[in-house]
Amino acid sequence: MNTTISSNGLPQLPLPTTTTENSAAQSSTANPSASSSTTQANDSVKLTDSARALQEASSANAPVDTQRVEQIRHQLAAGTYKVDPHAIANSLVSLEGQIGGSK
Repeated sequence: MNTTISSNGLPQLPLPTTTTENSAAQSSTANPSASSSTTQANDSVKLTDSARALQEASSANAPVDTQRVEQIRHQLAAGTYKVDPHAIANSLVSLEGQIGGSK
């Protein structure tokens, strides 16, 4: 008896490998015209303005106001830090608008 498992028309995914040598050999076996170390010239990525702003904000060279950080740290330690719920709510609404693209 011979049993064959069909892919139902779906592309076959390459099996995970542990070495670069094996993955290069496997990718060239799966698609002989593709090279594992090069990309096609027509590949491109386009970032939205929001994505660029997020990328800039999360970069390691973003300035930190160390004086303000110390001030808040002392207020927290002394129990005198005041939370402004309206400012937090406004910031959350603004962020939601930026994420949703409506503001």
